[in-house]
Amino acid sequence: MTTVYLNGNYLAMEDACVSVMDRGFLFGDGVYEVIPAYGGRLFRLSHHLHRLQNSLDGIRLTNPLSDCTWQEILDEVLQRNREQTSASNDQSVYLQVTRGSAAKRDHSFPDRITATVFVFSTPLAEPDPVDKTQGVAAITLDDIRWQHCAIKAITLLPNVLLRQQAADNNAAEALLIRDGLVIEASASNVFVVRDGIILTPPKGEQMLPGITRDLVLELAEQHALPYAETDISENTLRQADEVWVTSSTKEVLPVTRLDGKVVGDGLPGPVWQSMIQLFRRYKEAVRNGTEK
Repeated sequence: MTTVYLNGNYLAMEDACVSVMDRGFLFGDGVYEVIPAYGGRLFRLSHHLHRLQNSLDGIRLTNPLSDCTWQEILDEVLQRNREQTSASNDQSVYLQVTRGSAAKRDHSFPDRITATVFVFSTPLAEPDPVDKTQGVAAITLDDIRWQHCAIKAITLLPNVLLRQQAADNNAAEALLIRDGLVIEASASNVFVVRDGIILTPPKGEQMLPGITRDLVLELAEQHALPYAETDISENTLRQADEVWVTSSTKEVLPVTRLDGKVVGDGLPGPVWQSMIQLFRRYKEAVRNGTEK
């Protein structure tokens, strides 16, 4: 039985209910985070909570909980669901905050409304080893999303449609192009490697600032791997020696086929091989409690 947290209570997932008048249900008026936990230890929690705060600020919603209370709730959910996981006790935690329920449906923010807070966790499987040895396929699509993608909002229908178009083409991801530039993917950030240099688009309103993305850049700097945050043209993407996508669940995933054509030599490249080793070491340090 999976235990969830909902508005101050821990209960079985099948018993968790919210009002049909909740603004998350009616308008998608809310934000969320997805946080891996390795060995029961949350991955870069302070970074996730900082991004959560930025998203809440972006939709003008007061954070209903302190960082300490968030950690207590997340740790409690992880502990209660520990027996549902494998021996590694790796889980993925989802948290969502909506503006709450009001007496009537109205686009304007209601007065005196209480936010809805929902948290659950699921077992986190290791990425498919075949994807790590052979890489995955991706396609490019026009970015049809809104102008405030830096907010991690629950209104994800454009992302869903883009990701499904990738799935329809037997691809793992859709890399999004806006005004001739690579922005990110439907559910991940994008990196390319040219002449040994790791490149990724700079942060901005059109891109979600990924926690794993930031870690990759930190690891590159710590270990003297050349990198730059810079605009990436569609032409640069197509001429890349390596292409990666990163996210909390994908980790650092090599793309070896793009729009039906081979990337580089068609196998995960040497720079990715270096980065994935650094990432795995960091992940193991989180599991052992020597890194946050």
